[in-house]
Amino acid sequence: MARSRSIASRVFLMLLSAALVIGVLVAGFLVVETQRAVQAEAERATAVAAAAIASSGEVVSALRSDDHESATAALEPYALRVIDEAGLDFVTIMTVEGVRITHPDQGQIGGRYLGTIPPSPVALTETFTGTLGPSVRTIVPVTASDGALVGWVSAGVTTESISETLLRRLPLSLAITSVLVGIGALGAWTARRVTRRIAGDLPPGTVRDAVSSYESIRTLGEALRAQTHEHGNRMHTAVALLELGRTQEAIDILTETSRESQSLVDQVTARRHGDPTVGALLLGKASQAKERGIDWRVRIEPDTPRSALTPVDSVSVLGNLIDNAMDAAAGSPDSRVEVALHPSDSGGVVLEVSDSGPGIPRELSERIFEHGFSTKPADAQGRGVGLALVRSIVEEAGGTVEVSSSPTTFRVTLPSTRRRRS
Repeated sequence: MARSRSIASRVFLMLLSAALVIGVLVAGFLVVETQRAVQAEAERATAVAAAAIASSGEVVSALRSDDHESATAALEPYALRVIDEAGLDFVTIMTVEGVRITHPDQGQIGGRYLGTIPPSPVALTETFTGTLGPSVRTIVPVTASDGALVGWVSAGVTTESISETLLRRLPLSLAITSVLVGIGALGAWTARRVTRRIAGDLPPGTVRDAVSSYESIRTLGEALRAQTHEHGNRMHTAVALLELGRTQEAIDILTETSRESQSLVDQVTARRHGDPTVGALLLGKASQAKERGIDWRVRIEPDTPRSALTPVDSVSVLGNLIDNAMDAAAGSPDSRVEVALHPSDSGGVVLEVSDSGPGIPRELSERIFEHGFSTKPADAQGRGVGLALVRSIVEEAGGTVEVSSSPTTFRVTLPSTRRRRS
């Protein structure tokens, strides 16, 4: 079986892919923005050139005469000079009716202007296909000093010239994109080194198991510490009562301790396929709940089958859910935590942990499972890890995690057959 990629390699590939995607998006944006800028520059250039020509006294005088040949002789060299100096592809000076007086192709002089002539003497910019092909052009009215319309001037740049300008600017866009991708690749490589320094070449499943094991040891340790602390207090009290000669009261304390523990032991041992590790966890959490003044309730149905989780993962899932429930219930009126295990309709295992806390806002019902997100204070131990780990473990085993309100209840559904990890 092929060896799974290490978590460091996965982090590298994920960040590198993100850098490439961002690079492609940035390149696309820069190309579109450059194209828009070149188009806008062409429109401005044609508008400025056409307006300058239309205001020329030489053009006005030539167009007021009825001699088109003389007007052409006077204005054609002028128009060609403007085309060369302004970087345009054509300048067409025409009569009021649209008859060409000038044109870069002298064979077109005397023909009709191909383009839109406004019905009133106003400037108009458009993209139109004329004798030189598709072009961006601006047509401007030529008026005499008395305001009378004497002709039109059109200046234009072909789309081919615009495309050439765009191609000349593309290398800059590609250079910017390459720099961004390079920075992203460097960041991915750095993240890989840092991750490898922390996790070595371990695959994600192994890292997750390590976190699960740590969480299991932590929650078991806390539970056993609470249980030891409670029993120690009761034993010290019983010893003190015996020294005072109050034997019956000492017996009552010890009997109550035994009775409370035995009730939970009976539920755990009554389960035919029970997990002793989970039983130990529940016993310890019972002491922890009492220590925090929380009403602790456990309900385990005897026919609950074994889940698909390992003992370590079972403790990690159950322990984190109970810890969250206790944190939520602590300080609330009638603080209460209830744990229930029973068979699912499909033959699996259902684990429910409810609490009397203030509840989870609906908008946060999914975010609470994100790694790093927590409603606890920023300095809380394990902040943002517990529920993310719970979901990871449960989903890897083929189960589901749901949360509901009134009261707040986390419901874990697991298959009954243990699934091997590959």
